[in-house]
Amino acid sequence: MIQRAAEEPEPGFSDLGLSPEMLDSLRRARYVTPSPIQAAVIPEALDGNDVIGQAKTGTGKTAAFGIPLIEMLEERGKGPQALILAPTRELAQQIVAELEKLAINHDVAICAVYGGQPIDKQLRALQRGVDIVVGTPGRVIDHIRRGSLYLGDVVHVVLDEADRMLDIGFRPDIEKILRRVPDPHQTLLLSATIDPEIRRLADTYMFEPVELLLSKDEPSAETVNQFYVTVDQDRKTELLLHLLRKEKPTQCIVFTRTKRGADRLAARINRVVKGVATIHGDLPQTARDKVMKAFRSGEIPVLVATDVVGRGIDVTGISHVINYDIPEDPENYVHRIGRTGRMGRNGVAYLFVTPEQGEPLTNIELLMNRTIPPLPLDDFVAHDPEAKARKKEGAFRELFSYL
Repeated sequence: MIQRAAEEPEPGFSDLGLSPEMLDSLRRARYVTPSPIQAAVIPEALDGNDVIGQAKTGTGKTAAFGIPLIEMLEERGKGPQALILAPTRELAQQIVAELEKLAINHDVAICAVYGGQPIDKQLRALQRGVDIVVGTPGRVIDHIRRGSLYLGDVVHVVLDEADRMLDIGFRPDIEKILRRVPDPHQTLLLSATIDPEIRRLADTYMFEPVELLLSKDEPSAETVNQFYVTVDQDRKTELLLHLLRKEKPTQCIVFTRTKRGADRLAARINRVVKGVATIHGDLPQTARDKVMKAFRSGEIPVLVATDVVGRGIDVTGISHVINYDIPEDPENYVHRIGRTGRMGRNGVAYLFVTPEQGEPLTNIELLMNRTIPPLPLDDFVAHDPEAKARKKEGAFRELFSYL
């Protein structure tokens, strides 16, 4: 495995050996300067090398692999030339949307394949002929078994958010797919972390990959201002409304622990705040697609979500993340707050902690190797230590009044 230190980003995309058509597409898409991951990956990919790119989410990874893929495509054959695997349907959709912007000056057919959508539409698209297929591993396997996805022409494979795909158990499917791709082919692996599982996968299925390390392995959120608030359980909704009125976020994601809790909370705050929607695993795919489209366009300023779909939300303009429910797994906190502070922008993350949840807060701080400060609240009473005692005393008085 070849390790190379990530170089400083070049002044512009014109220094990366891109075609005039691609440079025009980048100008139209308002790409000005390559991010570090883009400046590092694009030249290596264009040289035909296998690449492992490590960088945090929100750093421009889609364009890092999408630009060279589009540039390297040749005349369309029987099957796709490039296969991109992603962990969630939401991420697959976002990749397709980004690739379509980048390929505006190229004759490129792109198809997304994922579960939760009628397969007939995907079958028709594949039958018409495509250059790039973007899909979740399970649905890609389904199409291979049906004979609707021919991998014999694939010469480029991308594993996006590889760590996430392994975390949720896609390794067997990924390996089945990689074994079907003919050699020689190029593999680009993008991941927020490089752990032993990632290295084993790379050792088995990649050829002398160039390793570009653009972030440390530990969780990081330098561009996110984090605070916690000690709040009584029955004051959480009022606190949320208070913060939304005070902060006036450009776009905000509110994370809850359960799907039912997301629905209940969205219904409550929708009476006061305009443009609230919810997204979770129980929503039909068509409804999820509609919500995400509206959220990306800015029509929905507040999105209430569960962790199941939280990592698939990749929207640059999210200014705030509010952890209405503290996550059971500390790593989910890192993934949640990673939805803001993207592409160098600053973001804000609030964590609601009830008086009994000191231990989960400590676990998050230990994982991140940092202390999360309390949020000063001079204009709102989030926690009243004497309220419980007063309530208990009132109950006793009521009881004894009947005796």
